[in-house]
Amino acid sequence: MDKKSARLKRALKLRCKIKKQEVNRLTIHRTSQHIYAQVLSVDGKATLAAASTLEVGIKTAVKNTSNVNAAMEVGKQIAEKAIAAGVTHVAFDRSGFKYHGRVKALADAAREAGLKF
Repeated sequence: MDKKSARLKRALKLRCKIKKQEVNRLTIHRTSQHIYAQVLSVDGKATLAAASTLEVGIKTAVKNTSNVNAAMEVGKQIAEKAIAAGVTHVAFDRSGFKYHGRVKALADAAREAGLKF
């Protein structure tokens, strides 16, 4: 099993558990250069809030878009947008990525900014 199929297998198991909770979902995607986050509705058909390192405000605030500081900025931004949309409680869908480094930094920053998960 290669890295990608192992990640997708972890993601599938995690999403099955989240689906049973019936709450909004904070999902992330990580590439080598950027990190993306979005809050999806319970049924998964609507995006309630989104943030990434491609946004102008975040891109100018950080020197490098592929490090922990950039992930923290995205976490703060997604929490602010989600709270503005009326969402305070979410389930964290890490998309099969291991919980360390940029993924952990994004989650911690979102928690500090007011999201509960």
